Amino acid sequence: MLPLIIVIVVLVVLIVFLVGIYNGLVTRRNRVDEANAQIQVQLKRRHDLIPNLVNAVKGYMDFEKGVLVQVTEARGNAISAGTQGPAAQAQAENVLSGALKSLFAVVENYPQLKANENVMSLQEQLTTTENQISFARQHYNASVLDFNNSLQTFPNVLLAGPFGFSKREFFEAEPEAAEVPVVNLG
Repeated sequence: MLPLIIVIVVLVVLIVFLVGIYNGLVTRRNRVDEANAQIQVQLKRRHDLIPNLVNAVKGYMDFEKGVLVQVTEARGNAISAGTQGPAAQAQAENVLSGALKSLFAVVENYPQLKANENVMSLQEQLTTTENQISFARQHYNASVLDFNNSLQTFPNVLLAGPFGFSKREFFEAEPEAAEVPVVNLG
């Protein structure tokens, strides 16, 4: 009778241990999904602000239409890249960031635009949104690191594959996106 009780206790402890591992993996996966959702909220805000900025500067920039077209196209590409995974989305968002930097550099050449309260407000909102996107990316990448580490460590690695848990991609900035643009106004 005692050996049977020992076997039952060992099985119960093993089952509780496996359930704990599974629940930990689910929790980490959900944190990654939540962090990605936070990035999407900030990117949507950014995408919504851009048409307002383009419309605000359009009338002032007669011969700078190429910059406005570039920003508009980059915005469209960034929106459509959202369904292609973090790597494609990060690349498209980095192109959009570059286009916005070009637009802000051109705005600096127009004193009437720099003095326009609407343009200044939109620039400030976009700058704030860019900072929030940066923080959301950091949180997402930290969550992905934690999740990926938990998938690859023992004993979790024994359950991760059979239960369909797979490694997640980081939301990475392109190396050229990290470089500070040079603006020459003279």
